[in-house]
Amino acid sequence: MALALAAAAVFAASILLGSYTVTVPDFVRIVVADLTGGEKIPGASFIVMEHKLPRAVVGALVGAAFGASGALFQTMLRNPLASPDVIGISSGASAAAVTAIVLFGASGPAVSAAALAGALGVAAVIYALARRGSFGAAAGRGDAAGNRLILAGVGIAAALHAVVSFLMTRADIRTASDALVWLNGSLNAASWERAAVLGLAVALLGPAAAALAGRLRILELGDDTAAALGLGVGATRLAVVVTAVGLSAVATAAAGPVAFVAFLAGPIARRFVRRPSLPAAALTGVLIVLAADFLAANLAPLLLDGTVLPVGVVTGAMGAPFLLWLLVTANRKDP
Repeated sequence: MALALAAAAVFAASILLGSYTVTVPDFVRIVVADLTGGEKIPGASFIVMEHKLPRAVVGALVGAAFGASGALFQTMLRNPLASPDVIGISSGASAAAVTAIVLFGASGPAVSAAALAGALGVAAVIYALARRGSFGAAAGRGDAAGNRLILAGVGIAAALHAVVSFLMTRADIRTASDALVWLNGSLNAASWERAAVLGLAVALLGPAAAALAGRLRILELGDDTAAALGLGVGATRLAVVVTAVGLSAVATAAAGPVAFVAFLAGPIARRFVRRPSLPAAALTGVLIVLAADFLAANLAPLLLDGTVLPVGVVTGAMGAPFLLWLLVTANRKDP
């Protein structure tokens, strides 16, 4: 409940506050007028309905998708490092998107489509490599295979990062600038069309993730126990991977590889609810993305002489110290 209230408060703040403030009565008038075709408030209607509201909606959907995706991977593999950022899914999307921008001059929906294809393609390669190490086995070898998936993802991510760096060195300044904005993760391109596509994808994949939650709780008991209870371990892992990759891929296609949201949401949510929870992780992802975007758009310009940062810069700054904190606390728990 606290996470839901916090996410709702930040969602409202991102619409009502900022460089252009809107009162609650005016917001209601603007939305009602837009829905009914009534009289609009000059200037304010455009800012709210074409900029602030779609940006907040896309940010919330991106955060929910990344949060749920990261929680699925982390719960399945029982490893807090198992997020799309770390295991190469985001790197696949980045490499494909930068290739489309630099080599083919793509923009808008074409870049999103390339990112989606890249994420899905890299995920298929990583899963195939991990499966060769018994990732789909049902008896006791899931941990080793899960580690194989993470290691395969880290290796592929490093190779794809090199590809992105090479392409950036070959691009002209304007093209490189466009690619860099996308690589940092940004909500600047948010629109109702993008929100509709992302919302449809989340509406399809969200119930699938919820349906897998019960199987994930059984899978956490270990592969031997899960198999003894009648759970199809290999089929469950495949279903979780497909759902998690789909959520991460559509979020990345919509806003770019917003760093560390999938990595942060699950562990933070677990500290609130004291257990793995997909809804809590999704709400935490919403909270992280919207809060980071609000800070990037409103606080950063005050500190950086008017410079507006992409949301991914702020989430990246949050993720690095959290990763170090995880490592320190993990070492303290070791005997």
